[in-house]
Amino acid sequence: MRLALLVSALAIACASSVVAPAAAQVADGPNRMFQGRDIFGLRAAGDPQVRPDGGMIAYVRTTQDIMTDNGRPSIWLIDPATGAQTPLAADDTANLHPVWSPDGTRIAYISAGPGGAQLYVRWMATGHSAKVANLEQAPNAITWSPDGKTLAFVMLTPVPPQPLGAPMAAPPGAKWAEPLKLIERVTYRRDGAGYIRPGYRHLFTVSADGGQPRQITFGKFDEGGQLAYTPDGKGLLFSSNRSKDWERDAGESDIYEVSVANGAITQLTTRKGPDQAPTPSPDGSKIAYVGFDDKGHRGYDNIHLYVMDRDGKNSRVINGDFDRSVGAPVWAADGKSLYVDYADHGITKIARVTLDGKMQEVASGLTDGAEMDRPYTGGSFSVGRNGLVAFTMGDASSPPDIGVVKGGKTVKLTHLNEDLFADKTLGKVEPLAVKSSFDGKPIDAWLVTPPNFDPSKKYPLILEIHGGPFAAYGPVFSTDDQLYAAGGYMVVYANPRGSTSYGDAFANEIDKNYPSHDYDDLMSAVDAAVAKGSVDPNHLYVTGGSGGGALTAWIVGKTARFRAAAAQKPVINWTSEVLTTDGYNFMATSWFGKMPWEDQANYWRRSPLSLVGNVTTPTLVIVGTDDHRTPPSEAEQFFDALQIRGVPTEMIQVPGASHGGLAERPSQAAAKANAIMAWFHRYQ
Repeated sequence: MRLALLVSALAIACASSVVAPAAAQVADGPNRMFQGRDIFGLRAAGDPQVRPDGGMIAYVRTTQDIMTDNGRPSIWLIDPATGAQTPLAADDTANLHPVWSPDGTRIAYISAGPGGAQLYVRWMATGHSAKVANLEQAPNAITWSPDGKTLAFVMLTPVPPQPLGAPMAAPPGAKWAEPLKLIERVTYRRDGAGYIRPGYRHLFTVSADGGQPRQITFGKFDEGGQLAYTPDGKGLLFSSNRSKDWERDAGESDIYEVSVANGAITQLTTRKGPDQAPTPSPDGSKIAYVGFDDKGHRGYDNIHLYVMDRDGKNSRVINGDFDRSVGAPVWAADGKSLYVDYADHGITKIARVTLDGKMQEVASGLTDGAEMDRPYTGGSFSVGRNGLVAFTMGDASSPPDIGVVKGGKTVKLTHLNEDLFADKTLGKVEPLAVKSSFDGKPIDAWLVTPPNFDPSKKYPLILEIHGGPFAAYGPVFSTDDQLYAAGGYMVVYANPRGSTSYGDAFANEIDKNYPSHDYDDLMSAVDAAVAKGSVDPNHLYVTGGSGGGALTAWIVGKTARFRAAAAQKPVINWTSEVLTTDGYNFMATSWFGKMPWEDQANYWRRSPLSLVGNVTTPTLVIVGTDDHRTPPSEAEQFFDALQIRGVPTEMIQVPGASHGGLAERPSQAAAKANAIMAWFHRYQ
């Protein structure tokens, strides 16, 4: 741990000596640029929840605590009419996941303190909060009963495994080693959570005035996702896979209803494919949900909006002709339409969908503050009975704020980073036209130019690649890109084939063939950036994380045009990846169609390790020590292979970081970006 922290500290020190191009230097000095320390000053809005009558919005504001080096979420209230804000509670705990009671007089929320995450209720009239139960595990998916008397949630029920063999009893006062740890589950660890505590996730209810939680579902199954009471309050809707071999078919799920009175479970959907996010109509006659028909484990399928009768009959797809994935269905108050979100060409939007499938865009430019180091699409929204839509909004120069749609117009209610950016000159992000050299397909891309960019000068260029691979970048704020730009680099990022938000066919261009011609798309984006005239073609660099890390390793095995590379949390060997990741199932079945022992030649052909004999590019390898999605063993294989071959390489392990949290802690986010720039500068 101490050594890894020393490496991070040295990376920051090295980065401070990077000589940026003259055009990136300004008279005011480097403090005018976005710096790693500025990450501590960032604020992000998330999880907006409109009070049912539309008169107030609760949202989660995340700030960065420089003393604990971590984000701290707190719940704030905002008046949509005036923009006036007040904090829900002024304490040192992390408060998140606000949910309004049906009458708008209370808010249920989770407060995570030293004793763990607990369920609280706030009475808005008095300003008092109370813990409603002493929970042994963290609750999630909180929902109110229609009468406001009960709260439902999902919680782990621990089931310790039985030991193999009879345990020995230690003599009095003896200090023996910890007992053997028995693992029985197919999925026994999850990225961000580590090794899973043995047990199953089930539904519980508890009085909103406080009481003893009551378990509603049972069995060796995990229930989860979004919960919803039926409007009569007699049933709870949830999504689960309760088939016999459910652990080995992670992509399958159905909609169920459980009776609150007696625990009787009714399965409402039965088709092959995932069914999720059940949402009953206001009158209780219909249930909306999202999912898709499994067409034989393709790499990608559009998620569609469905509506069925209350009893599960007459299920029908509402937007079958819409060639984008939709999510987060919310009924309009009149029950004649629903609101959904979707991403289109890298931009997240909200649409209103009538029951005959007609769609009307309501808002655009949603952003998500969960992973601000890179410009991923995302966001969240909520709708009041009066039609007020609140959502997280932002752009390439602004992290998420809260916006609302009023009378067809979008109004930004918060300006959380206005003070921080008032004295900062950010890199400018603009779209870049690209056509793939492989087949002429248009490829969306964006070019980031350094602050005070001078088009007459030449700049080094970083190609930055998104992960997924079924994901998308967009014109969204990114700390990595802004730090690279402040360091004097131009940055190009793109959505090569396989990216989402361009339809089913575009995403499946890499079905059972990844990496492939996404490589050509990325090289075409670099060519287009060079053609603009301000890029030095002799000073090109490449980096990316997860799927982008895999493509970085693939690229240096295919070409020597880049002076240096940084592969972040990469996949290097698909056989070892599938057999050590927490997400083995969807990778093996959807991305390959066969297990490694059934088609080893194809697994090897698509592994960057197969190309390592071609690599001459100096390559930095970065991975979190607690990464369970692309485990450290993947990065170590690449690092070891390059070391054996004598290719310049170093490895950075980020202490305690998961796959999704590689840049979660501000100091590590800054150190990671600065180390990458220091590595690139070494090979200028």
